Amino acid sequence: MTTSAASSSSSSSLSLRFINTPNPFFSPTPNFPLFTHFSTRRPSLNSTLLIQGHRRGNKDGDGSVPRKKNTTQMYGFGSNDESGTQIPTQAQSIVEGSGSVMVSEFKPVPDVDYLQELLAIQQQGPRAIGFFGTRNMGFLHQELIEILSYAMVITKNHIYTSGASGTNAAVIRGALRAEKPELLTVILPQSLKKQPPESQELLSKVKNVIEKPYNDHLPLIEASRLCNMDIISHVQQVICFAFHDSRLLMDTCQEAKNLRKIVTLFYLD
Repeated sequence: MTTSAASSSSSSSLSLRFINTPNPFFSPTPNFPLFTHFSTRRPSLNSTLLIQGHRRGNKDGDGSVPRKKNTTQMYGFGSNDESGTQIPTQAQSIVEGSGSVMVSEFKPVPDVDYLQELLAIQQQGPRAIGFFGTRNMGFLHQELIEILSYAMVITKNHIYTSGASGTNAAVIRGALRAEKPELLTVILPQSLKKQPPESQELLSKVKNVIEKPYNDHLPLIEASRLCNMDIISHVQQVICFAFHDSRLLMDTCQEAKNLRKIVTLFYLD
């Protein structure tokens, strides 16, 4: 293969002339030169690669043969650090084929849910917290929940809970000890009269009690499910004390996660 190069002082570009270049798209013995124009400028994102092919007459410059000019433009992306795209060289294109003209780097998508949860945890200041839990709670566990509820209220967090015995009663007692009644809200699944007597006595000390008498006709499990969803809609964080087989509480925590709430789940078994 014979190669000749010509340069000009008035132009910053370089032209290369290739003769008898083996190519499956051309004749084995071509009688025309192939000029490829290379620009010294760094290609941008929307750069254009221009390849021109000129067909001339015989070598002695016979002007009687008309000249034909075939121009082909190929548009592509240049090499750019931001785009993460690479254009292979001419040798790579011949060896690897046209399928390797552009290679895009895979960039994994960040876990948006994890980032949102991390940002919510790092946010300072008081927040609305919903407490849920089982009725089957031992005395020691109730004391720990009272201390936690008391600590949350004195740090100016607003506590939301329901009016059942066990976990809810411990949360209410701890919040009342903080002597900030405006930071405690109890949402009942049904009307106050549907609650057991011991719960009614404790609820009489709470300033903000929300009843739902329109759910008195529903089974308690369904009314409690609706009540839990209502509490979740008011809070930013959920703290739950449950057993692994507590179906209603597990569903409540899952619903809170679906709504992008911070969920802290304590298992009692």
